[in-house]
Amino acid sequence: MDLYQKRTNPEYTLTRNTPLRQGRSTSLLWSVILMGIAALFIVTTPASAGEQYMAGSPDLSASVSGTNEFTPGKEVQIAVTIENTGLNTVKFQKTGIIDRDDLPNTAKFLTVTLEPGNSGFIIKSDPQMLGDLKASSTVTSKFTVRIPSEISSGSYNLPVKLNYTYLYTADQYGTDTIQYSYKTIDQTFEIPVKVKPDVQISVVSADIQHLNAGTEGSIRLEVKNTGHEDAKKAIIVIARNNGSPVVPTQGNAYIGDFPSGGIATSIFKATVADSAEAQTYPLDVFVKYENTDGDVVSSDIKTIGVPVGGKIKFTIVSDPDTLTPGQKKVITVQYKNTGSAIAHQAQARVSMVDPFTSNDDTAYLGDVAPGETKEASFLVTVAGTATAKQYGIDSEIRYRDAFGNQIISDPIKLSLNIAKGTSIVDGLLKSPLALAVIAIAILGIGFALYHRNKSR
Repeated sequence: MDLYQKRTNPEYTLTRNTPLRQGRSTSLLWSVILMGIAALFIVTTPASAGEQYMAGSPDLSASVSGTNEFTPGKEVQIAVTIENTGLNTVKFQKTGIIDRDDLPNTAKFLTVTLEPGNSGFIIKSDPQMLGDLKASSTVTSKFTVRIPSEISSGSYNLPVKLNYTYLYTADQYGTDTIQYSYKTIDQTFEIPVKVKPDVQISVVSADIQHLNAGTEGSIRLEVKNTGHEDAKKAIIVIARNNGSPVVPTQGNAYIGDFPSGGIATSIFKATVADSAEAQTYPLDVFVKYENTDGDVVSSDIKTIGVPVGGKIKFTIVSDPDTLTPGQKKVITVQYKNTGSAIAHQAQARVSMVDPFTSNDDTAYLGDVAPGETKEASFLVTVAGTATAKQYGIDSEIRYRDAFGNQIISDPIKLSLNIAKGTSIVDGLLKSPLALAVIAIAILGIGFALYHRNKSR
């Protein structure tokens, strides 16, 4: 077959060209498959995209949390709530952007300071650091505030100062470098605080009478309403201060209307514990009243000092009497008031014990002033079997205080001496009168004998 026939014969051409065409088709097929796999990988695994906020900043506000009404003369807790309502208004998202560490609407390193302004309040708390405050978040800070008692009632505005930092800009350089720019902001808000009117008291004068250890005395008080509210149905009250020995027995006095600036006078009674010393002790004073809202409330407590005198004491200042066994004798005892108050209607009493007996063991002394001495007499009988020595018997004084309360003194030791018994002759020889009688009798006998002999 010639060359022309070979070229023009289709079967031959197909036969000759089949292996070449099959190889080219296989290469093309593999290329399509690889491109499909690559396309599939690109579709199912998208590239990572970063976020960038183009606009936004914190938006803070301050308000009082809880009550904002307080009374003068107290130390209170004022809670200040800070809220962040800042928004990020524009966000840009794109592959190759690095995420920022901070959001523009986050208030970083937030510090809150409460100031008194023109209120006269005493802010006892230092500025408080609250950390970072994110958007749509709140934080509360509590401040200790002293409201002086002389503060007038009304509304006051207390400045609240906020200091914080936020992300202002973030510039990216290349694919791995960001330069941050921050701004520091100072803001001042005012929170309203209301001071309610109330009754405050001061004790103008205190007159203490007959207040001694172990007795009852009187306390006359002049009390002034130094507050800004007129009290209705007011009652002045005195009360025991913790463990003070001064205990009120008549501790309430009704004074009725008690206007601001008014002065009321009341008299109270109180007892003092028997163990109290001569010194000044605390006593609490306050007022119960009806306020303008019709509620019954109490003023703040004022503590005053109450001077207390020493306990009424008695001592025996006379020398001990001497008796003999079998003797019946009236003894005299001198009692001295060594205390600091009058013992009214005093009576002395002795408690006889063996070998003494008495049918008259009580003696009336009357009123005994401090430093005064009164004498008492008692009829005492000594048993014939008594031993010669010094004895001690108990004695006491019963008396009344200034308000008629009966009180018994501490026991007082009374000493009595018992001497040795003597014969009748010894007794006569020791008696001047007996010796005189004996001498006269001897002279009479001698004179009679002389005349008898002379007549013989």
